[in-house]
Amino acid sequence: MSPLQQQPAHLYSEDHRVKRKRYLMATLVTCAALLALGISVHLIQLLDRGMETMRSKATYDLAEMDSRIRAAGEDIALQRLHEQGKISRVSYNVADVEGMLSAGQWQDLGTLIEIPAGSFIMGTNRPLSDAQDHPEHQAELPAYQISKYPVTNAQYLRFVADAGHRPPLHWKGGQVKPSDLLHPVTMVSWYDAKAYCTWMGGRLPTEAEWEKASRGTDGRRWPWGEQMKVDRLNTYYNVGSTTEVTHYPDGASPYGVFDMAGNVSEWTADQFLPYKGSDAPDELFQARIGVATSPVDRALKVVDLIKVDAPYIVMRGGSWKSDPFSTASYHRNYSFPHYASDFYGFRCAKDSTLQARNSPDV
Repeated sequence: MSPLQQQPAHLYSEDHRVKRKRYLMATLVTCAALLALGISVHLIQLLDRGMETMRSKATYDLAEMDSRIRAAGEDIALQRLHEQGKISRVSYNVADVEGMLSAGQWQDLGTLIEIPAGSFIMGTNRPLSDAQDHPEHQAELPAYQISKYPVTNAQYLRFVADAGHRPPLHWKGGQVKPSDLLHPVTMVSWYDAKAYCTWMGGRLPTEAEWEKASRGTDGRRWPWGEQMKVDRLNTYYNVGSTTEVTHYPDGASPYGVFDMAGNVSEWTADQFLPYKGSDAPDELFQARIGVATSPVDRALKVVDLIKVDAPYIVMRGGSWKSDPFSTASYHRNYSFPHYASDFYGFRCAKDSTLQARNSPDV
């Protein structure tokens, strides 16, 4: 009799086969679980090493994060107090302010770039772009002028001194550090920006004017071309703060306009509305505010988004905090006009003097 034939008969019963099958399945499940656990541990180790790498490359000590990054909405609350006059202001002497920079620096900061009349490509049809940026279309503009740089702390300081306007709330004691004079002014609302441009004899640029000055007429994605160049702009915390407006000459637009990608997100003159033929949902353009409707919601910091009868204002260019792709010349961001933040800034525009000289007599 063979060894196989010598095995007990119960080993070949149906119950025995079912039990063996269950044991086998349990063994396979256990092995799979152990394998998944091993993979998870490995991924956690990789993630931890990745986080350590990110921490080592951060632009400041992450232990200082509380003093570097404001909580969502904190700037808005601070600005509200500021506008109510609950934060002190300091008066300045115009002559003293003008002595802070050389005559050549003042002249350069005040440079206006002439943008010729004509059409240009506005918006985009890129499938992964945000809905508000659609569709690509031709826009026609008369000649105009736009500031070579975003308005700096030095320029805004002169405005504060001359016009008696309140200083931005983050100027400690109403003062600007000498090292920040050539940085773009921030913590300014749309109303502050509009007041400054009026004071200097100009206006805020329309978003079409802003976009043409940034990308020219060939439809390029960024001021310098089609490819992201991280050494040509200040974005995505690669610096950790604003930079001097003259810092990225290689990032200038085809017309020689600086800082139109990154550094500060810039106010424009226009409300946030859909382009003609837009495929964006209507609710995207409906202004909303977050409201906690019960004590429990307030305690849990849970809010409902409530429609309000107020406009959003278009902002352009992205900032030192932005996702790099938000710095594309066609990208449209938006904010309430009374909001201010440490990455909101602006530049001014004017009607073209060439256009005025060439207009017919009436």
